[in-house]
Amino acid sequence: MSYDGPTDLFIDGEWTPAEAGETFETEDPATEERYATVAEGAEADVDRAVDAAAAAVERDAEWRSLAPKERAAHLRAMADAIEDRKDEIVQVESHDNGKTPFEATLDVDMVIDTFRYYAGWADKVEGDEVPVPGDRLNYTVREPVGVTGHVIPWNYPFQLAGRSLAPALACGNTAVLKPSSTTPLSALYYAVAAEEAGLPDGVVNVVPGRGSTAGNRLAEHPDVDHIAFTGSTGIGKGVMERAAQNVTGVTLELGGKGPNIVFPDADLDDAAAGCHYGIFMNAGQMCWAGSRLLVHESVHDEVVEKVVERAEGTPLGSGIDDDGRMGPTVSEDQQQEVLDYIETGKAEGATVATGGGVPENKDVGHFVEPTVFTDVTNDMTIAREEIFGPVLAVIEFSDREEAIEIANDSPYGLMAGIWTSDLETAHGVADHLDYGMVSINEFPVTQPQTPFGGFKQSGYGREQGTEAIHEYTQTKNVNVNLE
Repeated sequence: MSYDGPTDLFIDGEWTPAEAGETFETEDPATEERYATVAEGAEADVDRAVDAAAAAVERDAEWRSLAPKERAAHLRAMADAIEDRKDEIVQVESHDNGKTPFEATLDVDMVIDTFRYYAGWADKVEGDEVPVPGDRLNYTVREPVGVTGHVIPWNYPFQLAGRSLAPALACGNTAVLKPSSTTPLSALYYAVAAEEAGLPDGVVNVVPGRGSTAGNRLAEHPDVDHIAFTGSTGIGKGVMERAAQNVTGVTLELGGKGPNIVFPDADLDDAAAGCHYGIFMNAGQMCWAGSRLLVHESVHDEVVEKVVERAEGTPLGSGIDDDGRMGPTVSEDQQQEVLDYIETGKAEGATVATGGGVPENKDVGHFVEPTVFTDVTNDMTIAREEIFGPVLAVIEFSDREEAIEIANDSPYGLMAGIWTSDLETAHGVADHLDYGMVSINEFPVTQPQTPFGGFKQSGYGREQGTEAIHEYTQTKNVNVNLE
């Protein structure tokens, strides 16, 4: 299937090639064939985009001074434009990223819901009156931060761009999106939607490019007022360091090594289904993946059997030309990295219960078998490091205290799952888990109105919900002497 969608940069309301005329090619990871040739933005292109965004957010500019209800109408119009092109975006995302259309559809639907949710916030960003002594009036105002930069990863290119873009726009900010050079295409549809929704020039800018050039420039740009980054913890630290040069605010959603904790009184069929979905959706390429499965020793064998049965029954394929429910990893490099982790797990003494290699029936595509390890201890590499692939590490525990200790023994703290029929166990364990998100009897799950983010090295700040409004606004205090 050939790609005939947008491939240029979108800056200041115009489609434009990169200033240096450079391009790069993308690959369909299911077929290993070239899919599109895209303009490669670099530092000069980021500068042009930031200049346009800065002009569009000046106090007397059309976007900044727009009535909140009118800004809300623009966000609803963007949601409508995305919904009108839903099938097209799903196909593009599937070919560009490798995820199945089922998963890509979930992503697009989430974005539509997110834009409509934040459209409702546009006229509800309020300040407060503060009681102070004396004959004074004291109040706060929440104002947009200004120019926001959005560095988007390759695992959820469309959904994660929309997750930060929608609240930024709702609060009156402007934006520069820098999608991954591995999966740059779907983010360009935000430019299409912005055009169709009639947003003023410069409000939404999209600059595909490499992280080492365009991404670094955006993070260190003196005229960017806030950076939203989703990606690995290592690169996130670099983004934070670059942003610190200008004391630029950051929202960082980074790595994870999420535990699903299965207690003996859980519905084991539901637990197996949720744990399977939580590691093998998107081929395990998720920061919130449930990549550690902590199972009580009394039900260990039964749960493993159920999860293995589901893993072995998972059809592999892109979903475009076949009925796949788990797609390939995003690239050959990613595939090899996952396979290296599998070999490390074997070498350290873990047992492969199923999977462990490249599917025999896949001659092309960057596929890895759904893999389940047993006999894992929490000090093994496959239990400590984020693999970002379809690899599950099963660890036994004997009691609640040990389960909590194992779960918290990680540098990450993004999402954890609890499976139990006992309310005291559910809430008691949730209270002791050092994770930004805890899900009970389903995994993983999020909504536009619920905060998304983690503890420890899983990030800083929060996406989604009311918390995102705070990320993309700044508080001004006004004091009036009435005497």
